[in-house]
Amino acid sequence: MRCGWVDEKCDIYIRYHDKEWGVPVHDDRKLFEMLVLEGFQAGLSWLTVLKKRQAFQQEFANFVPQKVAGFDNEKIERLTRNKDIIRNRSKICAAVNNAGIFLQIQKEFGSFDKYLWRFVNNEPQRYNIFPCPTHNKLSDTISADLKKRGMKYVGSVIIYSYLQAVGLINDHEPQCFCNGI
Repeated sequence: MRCGWVDEKCDIYIRYHDKEWGVPVHDDRKLFEMLVLEGFQAGLSWLTVLKKRQAFQQEFANFVPQKVAGFDNEKIERLTRNKDIIRNRSKICAAVNNAGIFLQIQKEFGSFDKYLWRFVNNEPQRYNIFPCPTHNKLSDTISADLKKRGMKYVGSVIIYSYLQAVGLINDHEPQCFCNGI
């Protein structure tokens, strides 16, 4: 069995759940990708984001933060007209802004991975609270730190979801075959 939120009739959800969600990520490019996608998901369904993920990868330079940080107004304007992605100008500008801050964090800590995983002493957290909360002390702390550094679309609820996605928090339900990962 899988977690209850997985639509068993939706291959894209099944693949995401089985292969990505809750698996610890230590690659900075992938950590940046998920941070951007979680920001775009705000107010929308995760399925909407997953369906547009390939277009996001193309338009956001495969989520290479150095490239995204360099997006100019012309590129941002083009992105707002691309129906294949979520065209919210505020979220697009936040992704560009956050890329620059992501690079600053990399410089300060050696990698975003080192910055992020230090909050959990390099060990995935398991809280065994079901249904899962939408935020907790960990997401509150990381959210506050990212906001202090100038990031946008990094509220505690978004960050909790992000931490689940990149494996800092393992919230697979008890009956899920991924629970022990």
